[in-house]
Amino acid sequence: MRQTPCRITRQKATAPDVALKKATGGPVAMRFLKQQGTELRSRLGWAVIRAIYDGLPDFQVCRLEGMGFGPFLRLEELAPNVALIQALKERWDPECHAFLFPWGHMVPTLEDVVQITGLRVDGQAVTGTTYTSYQEPVERLLGLEVRGERSSLVQRTALQASLGVASARSETGEGPAEHMDRMAEGARAVMAEEEGEAADRDLWRFLTLVIGKLILGTRGDPVSCRCLPLLEDLSSVGNYAWGAALLVHLFDSLGTSSRVTGVAGFFPLLQVWAYYHLPSLGRGVARRRDAVPLLQRWRFCRDERSLRRQVTMIHDAMDTIPFGHVQWTPYVGEDDATQPWVERGRPYFGRDIWLHCYNTVVPLHHRLVARTLGLHQAVVEFPTRQRSSERPGRSFRGIQQVTDWTVRVREQLDDWERDEDYYRAYARRYGAQVYRGTRRPLDSEGRIASLEGVLHSTIQQRDDLQAVVDQLRGELERAQQMVGGASSSREDPGRSVLEGQLVAAAARAEDALAQLREREQELRTALARTTALEAEMAELRLRPEAAEVARWRQEAEAAARWQQDAEEAVRLRAEASDLRTQLGEERHRSDMLRSEMRGLERALALVGRNRSVTSRSGIPSGSAGHYLTGSSGRRRNEEEERRRRERAPEGSETGPRVMAPPSPRPPEGTGESG
Repeated sequence: MRQTPCRITRQKATAPDVALKKATGGPVAMRFLKQQGTELRSRLGWAVIRAIYDGLPDFQVCRLEGMGFGPFLRLEELAPNVALIQALKERWDPECHAFLFPWGHMVPTLEDVVQITGLRVDGQAVTGTTYTSYQEPVERLLGLEVRGERSSLVQRTALQASLGVASARSETGEGPAEHMDRMAEGARAVMAEEEGEAADRDLWRFLTLVIGKLILGTRGDPVSCRCLPLLEDLSSVGNYAWGAALLVHLFDSLGTSSRVTGVAGFFPLLQVWAYYHLPSLGRGVARRRDAVPLLQRWRFCRDERSLRRQVTMIHDAMDTIPFGHVQWTPYVGEDDATQPWVERGRPYFGRDIWLHCYNTVVPLHHRLVARTLGLHQAVVEFPTRQRSSERPGRSFRGIQQVTDWTVRVREQLDDWERDEDYYRAYARRYGAQVYRGTRRPLDSEGRIASLEGVLHSTIQQRDDLQAVVDQLRGELERAQQMVGGASSSREDPGRSVLEGQLVAAAARAEDALAQLREREQELRTALARTTALEAEMAELRLRPEAAEVARWRQEAEAAARWQQDAEEAVRLRAEASDLRTQLGEERHRSDMLRSEMRGLERALALVGRNRSVTSRSGIPSGSAGHYLTGSSGRRRNEEEERRRRERAPEGSETGPRVMAPPSPRPPEGTGESG
């Protein structure tokens, strides 16, 4: 058998990495997962799959690379951040299929999937026919038995044993590196070394394990084999959008009851998505800054606190994260040259689209998270979930009848496949200029996208028709050269008819080309007009917000003025209180002065009466001041003298006597004193 040349880029897992990333079912990881009786019910078995991948022959690795699984399979195991996943799950709103945060909606997108995991998100939708029993394809393709007669599950241990890993447990005294080497050697020993039927069976088994345990993983131990019908033709496996199926399976798991612990599916996508978009949580540690896919750059920062305590702390942090700390576009600086799978998937980024995974079909509402696309986040209505009988998803649980989902959800499938050629042409023409870092008008109704789709489809048709016209002209020129000019044409009527047909065909093609060019010009004009209209509508939508901001500003200014008036009123009340105090003091002083004035008036009146009395009694009059100083004493003396005269009898010595006149003054020089 001829082997397809392929460059092998596998890297062997180092011992330190393996030590950090024990198998999820190992004792260390299980002690971490079973905090407070809660277990992450999704056993990925990452280490086992990586060991089997390391044991594959080189030609099988080349086939997986061609299918687009190479970057994903080279990822190293990421320890589960149980608290972060549980906290995110509690923030999931199944009505609008997005996380609800204080700053708005956020949701992992197809760009997150392709950047973080390296899985393909472009191509055909992962859907088809589901059956009541997969016993026939499992026995025919895998050589195994299904779990039950009417089931889509196969035992994981049997599938691993068929790939050479009978037991994933480490032996006594065996280190992580030796454990991985032993499992890889076991896989290498049973793998077919050449292409053929045995090699195809090995690849079917390995892809079933990868898809059933990693991409579309379940909470239980058995592996789902619903993907087998799509894997039967190994040459077409790479045409499916397995990354989109991973995202829809994860969304479906997030929408389960809050009583269900953990998340089915590839939960490391949620972890790394949170590490990039919510770095303030501090749950991850960056490493290997240039590694791709981006999941390679992170490791979990362990926390020894209880699970419920961690979940509560994460919720508190989410409620207090400043808006500016949210990373809306963390991949702007990434180099697409190192990630060709990103460039291939770029036409599907930024689209409101239905995500398919067989019976499960969920919407991806980009208009709810327009900020992540570098656009203005306008107010949008919440999408309402249809009744369970009308909803295309959640209708397949366990056993059910044979259903062809390509017919059952034809409308949603058409939406997935809509204008695929246009998006590819659009990506080639504009590339990162359009899809990254530019601010386009919000196209909530899809008018611009629809016109762009029609326009680029017209351009594609024009280019194809131009090629047909050039081909017809070349054929016409060769025909004319072969017949040797007009004279030869008249001699050979058959050749003349062929030449006329070529001329007519070329003319019709040129007319159609001219019409397409006119149509292209009309579409360009309509697109420009619609883009301008959408910009005006966006501006009109912003006006109410600006008016609201102006109203808030006016209210804030009024509040500030009210605050100033209140402060002024307090100051005036304080001054009024001081003035009242001063007025009271002045009033008290005035009362005292009035009292003194009344006393003076009485004193003056008494002075006038006393003068008249003194003039009658012979008492020499004095000054008013002198009188005032002794007026009270004199009054007492006078009263006592009056009472004494009234009590004493006439002729007594104590009675009133007439004062003798003063003796005459002796003459000078006699020596006698008076």
